[in-house]
Amino acid sequence: MTSASGGADMVDWNLAVATATRLVRPGPEVSRAEAGAVVAELRRHALAAEEHVREFTGMRSSSLAEAAATPVLIVDRPGWVRANVAGFRTIVQPLVEKLQARRTNGSASAVFGTVGEKATGIEVGALLAFLATKVLGQYETFAPAEPSLEAPDSPAALFDKPRLGPEGPGPGRLLLVAPNIVHVERELDVDPADFRLWVCLHEETHRTQFTAVPWLRDHIQSEVQSFLAETDVDPGALLERLRDAAGSLGAGLPGLGGGSRGDSTSSTGLLEIVQSPAQREILGRLTAVMSLLEGHADVVMDGVGPAVVPSVAEIREKFQQRRDRGANRLDLVLRRLLGMDAKLRQYQDGAVFVRGVVEQVGMEGFNRVWTSPNTLPTKEEIHDPAAWVARVAR
Repeated sequence: MTSASGGADMVDWNLAVATATRLVRPGPEVSRAEAGAVVAELRRHALAAEEHVREFTGMRSSSLAEAAATPVLIVDRPGWVRANVAGFRTIVQPLVEKLQARRTNGSASAVFGTVGEKATGIEVGALLAFLATKVLGQYETFAPAEPSLEAPDSPAALFDKPRLGPEGPGPGRLLLVAPNIVHVERELDVDPADFRLWVCLHEETHRTQFTAVPWLRDHIQSEVQSFLAETDVDPGALLERLRDAAGSLGAGLPGLGGGSRGDSTSSTGLLEIVQSPAQREILGRLTAVMSLLEGHADVVMDGVGPAVVPSVAEIREKFQQRRDRGANRLDLVLRRLLGMDAKLRQYQDGAVFVRGVVEQVGMEGFNRVWTSPNTLPTKEEIHDPAAWVARVAR
């Protein structure tokens, strides 16, 4: 595939999709009738969750048209891969253009000649195959513009089939990964209908966050683009930072040892070791806002739960035990290298922040967090709700 600027991409996205589709593990065994029932129930729950979230949070979409423009897609694992490839292509385009500009440089050309778009496509595909089995749902902030769906492979197709792009950025879309939801509900041995609605409540909260707060998407996109703009594409500079990071190997590879689960400085993702100081500063702001969004969604799904999900207490207890327990040793290593442990801390830290603020100033006071980028919590305030209350809510 070629980029919008007409040059070759740094990733062969078609090959990435093909690789991921070939490598991804199959989902749980279900009959076609069972799969159809799951898809239909998830669509109903997604619709019902929208009003539950609005009532609990007091947040309303800025316009009906904007809410309608963010579709809910029920996908299988290959469908999740396709959707994320489309999102990746949209958000990394500035970095692609930056890399293309460097290709006239001999050293950059040598690196790309060695690695190549196809090799990178295979690597990205293998990564997506791993992640495609982990995600229950996702609000895709940087989804491509409509049309977002391809025609189904057959009239009887069960799942939505996201396009690969390369349209420009659209308003976003909500993905629910049906096979993974069924897999986890069976693993936890919980009521399927309750669990499916519980998951929809979390993901619908993310959809509400972005449709009710018009500036939020542009703010996050701006931060991500600033992060990418600071990326040093000079192989020499990159290798120098890698050598600096190698000095920490004496104490164990970052992210693989040392520190408690709650220590946000003890688990470093693989990509963090090659970041510049400016990127770390941007990442700190992004971490704070993502912790807010994830923690808010966790609080809402549990807060709405008792009224509409009778077994919510049992689901939360078992689900939290599953998070804490983790998976096999290989999964744990991959999760730490990819920074997925940091993702889990975002749920925990963000939920503590939201509950702490709501206890002090109520939901209406908490909702002042959505006023502007200046009212978002800082990375330090996420761990100190009273400091945010003192700065903003009072």
